[in-house]
Amino acid sequence: MSDHTYFLTISLVLGAILLVFGMKYLSAAYQARSRVKGEDAWRELAEKAVSAQSRNAATLSSMESELSTIVTRLTAVEKVLKEVE
Repeated sequence: MSDHTYFLTISLVLGAILLVFGMKYLSAAYQARSRVKGEDAWRELAEKAVSAQSRNAATLSSMESELSTIVTRLTAVEKVLKEVE
């Protein structure tokens, strides 16, 4: 009976060691997966920011051209009004 107890004790100790290393491996894998997801989220956010910035630049350029047209027309109207006076 002592042989049976000895093997049971040894197998429980080895099983506990394997369980601890298995949990450590799973924890490291979970952390790596979470880190990758976080980096992907930041990368996606940066891409959205770049596209928004380019859209804003295009809109600003369009507004500048329209403002330039308005200034030109306003100058022409002022000239006409000065001639009328």
